[in-house]
Parts: sequence; C-alpha cells; structure tokens
Amino acid sequence: MPTVAELTGLYGNFMTGPRPGPEVCSLCFNFTDGFPRCYACTHGESWLDVVAPISYSVAREQLHHALAGYKRLTGEVARRLQVELAAVLWRYLAEHERCITRAAGSDGFELVTTVPSSDRDRDEAHPLRRIVGELCGPTRERHERLLKRSAAPAPEREFRTDKFELVRPLSVRSILLIDDTWTTGATAQSAAATLRRGGASHVAAVVIGRHLNREWHHNDRRLRSIPRPFDWRRCAVHDGSAAR
Repeated sequence: MPTVAELTGLYGNFMTGPRPGPEVCSLCFNFTDGFPRCYACTHGESWLDVVAPISYSVAREQLHHALAGYKRLTGEVARRLQVELAAVLWRYLAEHERCITRAAGSDGFELVTTVPSSDRDRDEAHPLRRIVGELCGPTRERHERLLKRSAAPAPEREFRTDKFELVRPLSVRSILLIDDTWTTGATAQSAAATLRRGGASHVAAVVIGRHLNREWHHNDRRLRSIPRPFDWRRCAVHDGSAAR
C-alpha cells in the first residue's frame, strides 16, 4: 500500500504553492495588478474567515487535468485520481490545519464538509465527498454532508445566499469547508453564507487548486517566479500571517 508521501511525490513536481505579496489577492491568492484583492473578491461578498489554496491549478496543465478527471472520468483512472488527490489533501492538512485554525480565530474545526456542486444531479454522487469522508485521514472522522443544492434558480458561478440549504440544523460553531477548485469563489462563498446563516461562527475553506490561466496578463512570469519544487512545509496562510 503506497504511503501518503509516495502518492503525493509526483504532484510535488508540478504543484505551485501560492505565496502572499503586493500583487496577490489577500483572500484567494489570485494575481492582481497591485490591488490588495482581485476583482471577484473585491466585488463579491465574503463569508469565509480564511481561504487556503494548496496549489495553483493552471488551465490545461497537470493539476488542472487531475481535478477535472477525478469527477468526469470513470473506472480505475478516476479511482486512482481520487486516491492521489486525497493524499494531497491529507498531507497538506496534516502539516497546516493548525495554520488555518489560527488564522480563522478558531480553537479547532469540529466538522468538515464539502462545497456542493451547483448542479443538483451531479451533486448527489459527487466524488469529493468520498475523498473527504473516506480516503483522507485528517477529515474522515469529522466529515458530514451539511449542504445540498436548493431549489432557488442560480447560474453555476453566481453568488447567492439561497443557492444551498442545510441538510440539518447546525449544532457546531466551527466548520472547515473543502473544495476541489476555486475560480471566482462564488460557489464556496454561497456555501459559507448558508453555514453562517445557520449559526456557524467560524468557516474556513481549503481548496486543492486555485484556478489560473497562464496566458492572462503577467501570470506566466509570476508563476515562474515561484520557487520549485513544491514545498510541503510552507502554506499561503502561514506565510501571509507571518508577513502581516
């Protein structure tokens, strides 16, 4: 049986860890043109205490293909990708969940849940719940499905406070949200809004990949300036807290 370190060894060769800086969004770590937050985070509502992207997910590159393939493919290939991505999440949380807890002002996350799909039919069998609830050691015992798509009409990438609804009333105050990809953040923020309105006082999000297009503006230069290979000992949240 491969270890977590063995399963994540290949990923460390092509993952790129976000770092805080003067041209990086202070919430989602998107690249900006010198502004403290990117356009989406400036003009959208924020219900999350912390957003912690493990890596940038560059369009049409390896992590992007893995994050698309684990939920679109079937059979052995899909199962292998799910195990590998669970190992990535496992290794990151084992090293850095305490960083996220401190940044969120929490004493610890009592429950872990996933951001639902905006598509009701696809959400019923979404493999992200298997990753978080079965395969990933640090989240397995705390995982519970807390959210589902509501009947309210809403485009896939539009923020709505009524986009999701609680499966049951909340009995905890501190929740860790897991998502596979952050593009505009509208879906994760909609999920966080539902948890907040349901009584949660601390909600933080860990996303495996923060989506970027290499060709957009100066993204290629900025990505190439990040040291390689991926350093599992560092995280964007810890680096940002130290900088502040």
